[in-house]
Amino acid sequence: MIAGSLLATALLAAGPEAIPQQVTWVVRADRHTGRLVRTALVPRGKAAVAEAVDAAAKQHEVDPLLVHSVIQAESGYNPFAVSPKGAQGLMQLMPSTARRFGVSNSFDLTENIQGGVRYLRYLMDLFQDQKLAVAAYNAGEQAVIRHGGVPPYPETEQYVRTVSKSYASARKETAAQPAAKQEKTAPPEPEYRPIEAFSDEQGNLHLRTR
Repeated sequence: MIAGSLLATALLAAGPEAIPQQVTWVVRADRHTGRLVRTALVPRGKAAVAEAVDAAAKQHEVDPLLVHSVIQAESGYNPFAVSPKGAQGLMQLMPSTARRFGVSNSFDLTENIQGGVRYLRYLMDLFQDQKLAVAAYNAGEQAVIRHGGVPPYPETEQYVRTVSKSYASARKETAAQPAAKQEKTAPPEPEYRPIEAFSDEQGNLHLRTR
């Protein structure tokens, strides 16, 4: 959850329609300044996020695992996160980026994910390199173009490492799941008793199990 005046200001500026009923507002005194601070407490709702990610990822042909890695790095799955620079929502869209990719309400998780995935798809098509696309998502495409690669910004370099590590881990875990599931649910091998052949006094052949 994100607390503080940045979130409160952003939500109120977005209008009543942007504020869901499940948001809880708390007014408390800042322990350092003594000033009253209005705080928004927001639930995460990962199930709804997962559904929206799957739909947007399929539509724009982006690996949903990469989208989840970006969301984790950007907002920690808080649909009402606001950065000090003004980036908003799950995928931390700047207002200019939101407008560019058709997002009218960055605090709507479906719109935010659609806009973020569209932007990610655009960057992947532009650079033809996933690492550079991730770097551009953080620093902007012009920074990547200007530096001819991942910009030498500590924040961006760390961001690329974080997303790449999360994505690689998610892919590894997903790849292991079918084998584990198959091993767990495979039916036991049938047990067959050996068959013995014998002849009776009349010379008839009989088969029986031991």
